Amino acid sequence: MAGVDRFSMGLRFLGGASLFLLLMLEVADRVVMKRDLEIARDIQRWLLPANPPQVPGLAIAFATRPANTVAGDLYDVFARPVNAAGQNGSDQPHFLLVMADVAGKSMPAALLMATIQASLKTLSSTSCSLAELVAGLNRYASANSLGGLRFTTAFLAEFDPGSRTLIYTNAGHNAPILRRSSGAIERLESGGMPLGIQADANYACGQVTLQSGDWLVIFTDGLVEAENTRAEEYGEQRLMNELQGGIGATPDELLHRIMSDLDLFVGTMPQHDDVTAMLVKVA
Repeated sequence: MAGVDRFSMGLRFLGGASLFLLLMLEVADRVVMKRDLEIARDIQRWLLPANPPQVPGLAIAFATRPANTVAGDLYDVFARPVNAAGQNGSDQPHFLLVMADVAGKSMPAALLMATIQASLKTLSSTSCSLAELVAGLNRYASANSLGGLRFTTAFLAEFDPGSRTLIYTNAGHNAPILRRSSGAIERLESGGMPLGIQADANYACGQVTLQSGDWLVIFTDGLVEAENTRAEEYGEQRLMNELQGGIGATPDELLHRIMSDLDLFVGTMPQHDDVTAMLVKVA
């Protein structure tokens, strides 16, 4: 009997040691995975602008809050090379204002976002119109969307500082809010379906002329669909109220006000989607 007991104890010891080893391996895997996510987060921060560039006639502020370590939201403001879009010999570059939201969250969405951003930068450096740029971006997204499962909503606008015209297209994205200095509200809706669903989709372009005192608010659905503990959404009306109450502020000040109001509304409810916003005020 003593031999049987020793054998049984030996088996239990081996079983415990094996379980401990498996737990240690799992912990090690989690540590490696966490480190990989942290590296991906740092790379994403490097890819996305920390501060907006100086754009003649505009004051800009933007902010993003990933739901996880990395995000599927893209935002950017950058100059196109002079004459890249047939700018009639002007020596003043045009500027692209971009916001996009890849379906899904975390690493898969972040990887697709990075490739779309790279494609956007490449296309924007060529001699093409905004409509041609978006069509090329859609073809690229369609070839890498897993049959439309990883589609991307996007808003892209090209600003001409000389004429203060803004040509834009909306690819299934939340319609940005244009608040005129008079108080009138316009929504920038012209465009087409999200990128990555149909390779030969057509995208219409809209055009507006910006005037001193106008505000443009561009955002992803994570902002207006954020929920509180009663499962109520933040909503566009609350966003509009903050905009109407803060027209005398700078974009940085108003953006801070909006994010603070969002925090107050959400309370202790966990964030379920990436939140990104860009505010533009016309000087």
